[in-house]
Amino acid sequence: MELKATHVAVLEAADATEARSVDALADDTGEPPESVAGAAFDLAERGLVDVTERVEETVELTAEGESYRDAGLPEVRLYRAARDVGATDAEAVPMGEVIGASDLGDAVDIALANYARKGYGVVDSGEVTADPDADPDADAEAAALDAVAAGDAIDEDVRSDLERRNLVVVDERTVRFVELTEDGVTALMEGVEATDAVGQVTPEMLSSGEWRDAEFADYDVEADADVEHAGKEHVLRQTAERVKDVLVGMGFQEMDGPHADAEFWINDCLFMPQDHPARTHWDQFALDVPPMQDLPEDLMDRVEHAHREGVGEDGDGYHSPWGEEMARGVDLRGHTTSLSMRYLSGEQVGDLEPPERYFSVEKVYRNDTLDATHLLEFFQIEGWVMAEDLSVRDLMGTFEEFYAQFGITDIEFKPHYNPYTEPSFELFGEHPETGEVVEIGNSGLFREEVLEPLGVECDVMAWGLALERLLMLTHGFEDIRDVHGTLVDLDFLRNEEVVY
Repeated sequence: MELKATHVAVLEAADATEARSVDALADDTGEPPESVAGAAFDLAERGLVDVTERVEETVELTAEGESYRDAGLPEVRLYRAARDVGATDAEAVPMGEVIGASDLGDAVDIALANYARKGYGVVDSGEVTADPDADPDADAEAAALDAVAAGDAIDEDVRSDLERRNLVVVDERTVRFVELTEDGVTALMEGVEATDAVGQVTPEMLSSGEWRDAEFADYDVEADADVEHAGKEHVLRQTAERVKDVLVGMGFQEMDGPHADAEFWINDCLFMPQDHPARTHWDQFALDVPPMQDLPEDLMDRVEHAHREGVGEDGDGYHSPWGEEMARGVDLRGHTTSLSMRYLSGEQVGDLEPPERYFSVEKVYRNDTLDATHLLEFFQIEGWVMAEDLSVRDLMGTFEEFYAQFGITDIEFKPHYNPYTEPSFELFGEHPETGEVVEIGNSGLFREEVLEPLGVECDVMAWGLALERLLMLTHGFEDIRDVHGTLVDLDFLRNEEVVY
């Protein structure tokens, strides 16, 4: 068998009874570790060696850890100083006296933070006690600092405490090990020759003509080729495109608009009171940018009047604060209903005449807690229909027709309250794997307090549906993070196709 010289050297240095590290093989062969690793992987593909990996941790002292190892931990020094000035468990000494005797300098706060934790005594009301039975020479953290310096292993809990105090740093390193297989042993017994055969033509070889006299390595045409994963549209984006196709097929047109918008469009036009809890920084992201000046003054006056006084003979408003400054503030949109407000008001595309149908499938941003069904940013399927004499039955029928296009026929509806729709209801679907009922959207008919300031004189039914929840129902995910972020299943993303 003929192999490259580096491959032969690695094969001969490897052992059939003991896995040897790449670094050890590099020392024996005189080859760089990266060359040894590359040769080992090539030999592994031929079945001549096995390559395994192991993560090894090394613990090292930080500069602060080194200083405490030399001078002593601050809490130990504080204890010794307290005992020197006469403190006991029954006799407290003024803190200033103890600190002065300890010569701790900038480490006083660190000493006080760890003093009671380790049982050296109590710090209370400006006085310090010291337990005479405490043994600072047996301090586990101090002993661990010496052990780390000596290269010895330390207790995991103690190591965690030292890491938290930034006294040690833990580095992880992947170490590769090489071991001869039976085929490798057989190959060595039968004889392996080093060859200078060229495996790849270089531009220099072509320009110099050296390739004419070169001996080229044989190629194994039956060897498995490397799998190359080309770029591909994410399954969530594929689903979004499918949603768009379905809604266009149902007669809708697509909306577009800014991700960062004035609170006026995001909340005020929706008849959301300015003191509503959902309008705080706990639920939405405010941007530190100048207020938005380009807002229609007449519409702002009508919206303010609706908030303060209500709409119609029975309207009463909120009787809560309403300020132009807050309305002009810029946030990341928490829902794409801000687009609906822009379109229904005529600001985006001019005045609209019923019947009209519009939708969007765009990102929204909320200050939620990350869990199996919530993200900080996600896609919302926004939609609305403007027409005369709309009812809840029209809205329910629209949902049933939409979700049927994805094979979902068991939609459930539950009455709900929204400040901007009446009647309102939430939508639920059954998870195909767990059988759990999952909320998938919110909907209703816009209230008069929303429509009249916008100049809309007919009914408008609207909804906001979660694209990620739709994906959960169609593909059986129990955790939406399976297609987002660090928990993502790469094989699924590479192979899954959204079927039309």
